[in-house]
Amino acid sequence: MKKTLAIGLMSGTSLDGLDIALCEFENLAGKTKYRIIAAETIRYSTHWKLLLQHAPQLSSVELCSMEFEYGAFVGNQVSNFVQRHHCRPQFIASHGHTVFHQPDRGFTLQIGHGAAIAAEAGIDVVCDFRSPDVALGGQGAPLVPIGDRDLFGDYAFCLNLGGFANVSFQDESRRIAFDICPANIALNYYAKKLGHDFDKNGQVAAGGKIDEALLHRLNSLDFYQINKAKSLGREWLDSEFLPMIDDSELDTPGILSTLCEHIAIQINKALPANASGQILTTGGGAENGFLISRIRHHSKHTLLIPEKNLVHYKEALVFAYLGLLRLEDKINTLATVTGARRDCSGGCVYLA
Repeated sequence: MKKTLAIGLMSGTSLDGLDIALCEFENLAGKTKYRIIAAETIRYSTHWKLLLQHAPQLSSVELCSMEFEYGAFVGNQVSNFVQRHHCRPQFIASHGHTVFHQPDRGFTLQIGHGAAIAAEAGIDVVCDFRSPDVALGGQGAPLVPIGDRDLFGDYAFCLNLGGFANVSFQDESRRIAFDICPANIALNYYAKKLGHDFDKNGQVAAGGKIDEALLHRLNSLDFYQINKAKSLGREWLDSEFLPMIDDSELDTPGILSTLCEHIAIQINKALPANASGQILTTGGGAENGFLISRIRHHSKHTLLIPEKNLVHYKEALVFAYLGLLRLEDKINTLATVTGARRDCSGGCVYLA
């Protein structure tokens, strides 16, 4: 593998914005080395936040139209990024923005059409990474673990505190990974009730009181009893998780404090007690000091929070890597993680 320059794109369920990372990959002595050369988050305007938030309620025609409109928006943002950073990446790898994720019903949808991105940016695009795995009976998620294995194999665990918390680790010869619980998607939902986009450093949560009754009900949800490959989506959050909290009639600081405790407990339950080593912790939740303190309180392992570019852009970096594997016709989705019938190389390719 010679040096490859690529752009990775990520739009998470937290609706923070579009993450763009310019990445370089090189194979040295049989190991893939990476470098994040430049990275930015393009914050969503109120217009785009509302559109993406309400996308699941759109008609089929409106959603089809929006997929191309959003793809053109993404392509335009990449074109501007390339001009600002005077670079010429070989391809773009786009996760897309998840509107539906119901693998148990055989479908998933991440919008941002690759043809529209390629047309606006003038660069080849790899996208729609999840659908092939879902077609093979898998969860279509998480997809990041192959990047965790190849790029961050020195860590015992890779924990992502994004919209949903998920973890990846090696179990002998197999890579294991799964979604753990809601994280920023729920925390930000309740922070917005106080007029904040998010609870900065967990300050509001730190001033709240944990409600033991609600904590017990959350920890007893059926999802946490599933021992096979599993993933979470917005639909489950809206139907199972948030109504339970709203019925509690707690004040917002109490809700946020209870949520942080719930997340910390579920993360600790998810990590094998007999394993040792560091937890590489990334995602926006890594900057929530109160949440991190509760995870450290419950965990027997050492949490390591890396430099900021990796905290915020690790997922975009890994999707760039998934795109590279796809273009080299190599496996980029692991059946041991998703529960699919076999490994596959996922992603549609659109030439500029």
